[in-house]
Amino acid sequence: MHHHVIIVLGLLLFAYLLGSIPFGLILVKLFKSTDIREVGSGNIGATNVRRAGGWGLAVITLACDILKGAVPVYLAGIVAGDDMSCKEIWVSLVALSAFCGHLFPVYLKFKTGGKGVATAAGCFAVLSWPALAISLLVFILAVMLSKRVSMGSLSAAAVLPAAVMWAQRSMTLTGCALIISALVIYRHRDNIRRLLSGAEPPLWGK
Repeated sequence: MHHHVIIVLGLLLFAYLLGSIPFGLILVKLFKSTDIREVGSGNIGATNVRRAGGWGLAVITLACDILKGAVPVYLAGIVAGDDMSCKEIWVSLVALSAFCGHLFPVYLKFKTGGKGVATAAGCFAVLSWPALAISLLVFILAVMLSKRVSMGSLSAAAVLPAAVMWAQRSMTLTGCALIISALVIYRHRDNIRRLLSGAEPPLWGK
């Protein structure tokens, strides 16, 4: 059991440290010699990377941010074994650890982290792919209707907990989804203000 605890704590730390890697910041710095925190919204996520470095870097950032949620949660599932109740708590904690790493990265002194949408998607690709699929559909619809990525992100976050409850029938995973959704919405508070005032820039055009 003692050995298992060490693995658990190690994976939680790994998830946080991996989640903390600001791929958007690193990629834009490498290829464009720009500090993304001084461009557009100042965010280190894929949407702002597109503004600072174009679609190519944005897609790579998106993939990296998704993987930093998916990889630790997938590993946690393997390590946790077959005890379902214990497994759900364990994978949820690892998901939250990776997600919080992205929001509060240790390498950036816990400031200027991302908004967590892609990393949350990575987590739930493993935790509950049917719930993620529902959220993704809502995201696409909301972006198409509003022409705003932030509107898609907020809508997807809002439906995620209900989708997880419907798909998994698990209070633990639904609780994990609730915390993640609440943090995603909180991190979009500036976007919400801009959306309400009509100042949020559209996806196409400037």
